[in-house]
Amino acid sequence: MQRTQPGIAGRLARTNPTTVFLVTLLLALVAFFTPGVIGGLLTLLLAGALAALLVTTWSVQTPQTRAIRLIMLTLLVTASLVKLL
Repeated sequence: MQRTQPGIAGRLARTNPTTVFLVTLLLALVAFFTPGVIGGLLTLLLAGALAALLVTTWSVQTPQTRAIRLIMLTLLVTASLVKLL
């Protein structure tokens, strides 16, 4: 009998990685190339999604992966603040 993971972690495990990558890439490209406040807000939205993913998967990640994700989160928040200001 196959065990299923509850909640968000279970849904993450069932998603198609290629689809998630392409949607994230599309959102990132739109956010980075949209000027002004809209681009900053989209970048901030992307950072929020990364933060939610980081919190959800924190316990199963290696310390190196955690550090990389924290660096990426910091870069996204910084980029969004630069676009907003």
